[in-house]
Amino acid sequence: MLKTKAVVYCAVDPFLSSRGKFLHGFENFQAELDELEIPCVWVSNKSRVQLDDPRRRVSHAEPFFAEDGCGVYLPEDYFHLKPASKTVRLARFTCIPIAQQQPRAQEALESLAEESAVPVVPLRSLSPRELKQNIGLPNQEAELARQRDFDELFFFAGATEDDIKRFASLAQQRNYTLREQGVFWSLAIGADIKRCVREIGDLYDRSFRTHAIRFAVGPVDFSALFSVCDRGIQLTPSSKTESDAAKNSSRFPEIAITRPDLWESVISFLVRS
Repeated sequence: MLKTKAVVYCAVDPFLSSRGKFLHGFENFQAELDELEIPCVWVSNKSRVQLDDPRRRVSHAEPFFAEDGCGVYLPEDYFHLKPASKTVRLARFTCIPIAQQQPRAQEALESLAEESAVPVVPLRSLSPRELKQNIGLPNQEAELARQRDFDELFFFAGATEDDIKRFASLAQQRNYTLREQGVFWSLAIGADIKRCVREIGDLYDRSFRTHAIRFAVGPVDFSALFSVCDRGIQLTPSSKTESDAAKNSSRFPEIAITRPDLWESVISFLVRS
């Protein structure tokens, strides 16, 4: 199955539109990795069902992380090894749950809203029409957005900045993971990108019978991903001047996501690594 000793961990959300279409030629990068037989683990805040169509369109057959570090999803018979951690079956995937499964996040959101006196609107409480109005997506895609295995998506309803700070402080006290995701907020119990990488990295190491180089590709501010990878490329919104580039103290080089030769540069650096 695997002939390389490197695995790419790619934060794919910058390369997917709100409707799941590919941006910046990402599909060509995936095709090149497939040609080189280098596994590419997708890292996303989208749900399992939201990733189904993009994965199908590029025949992505490797594991992926969904809901921003809530779970590691393994395709059927991908590894002929048993994960060290417990697993659950979710649709056609074996999943290593990192966060607690629903309805725990749903219940936690209700409790937080009540105790903090901050009004929230869970996505699951909205009708298809209301979802379309709030998200701006067709009914089917809007419906997919609220089908979550682990985290709970919601809006703050007329909350002030102080309200949100109070809500966030209470969530932190309870060790919940609260994240802003565009127009939504996400609440999870136990989400952890670092643990996702360690869990799947251990399986790749056991499969290779040696350490598989962990190569991260993602936004420059995605510190949780880069901190557990050996090498990688940090993506910036635009090209930097030479003086700005010289100030980069990270061990990971930076490349502008808008560069025409973005993926050629990433592949070249990966192969040299």
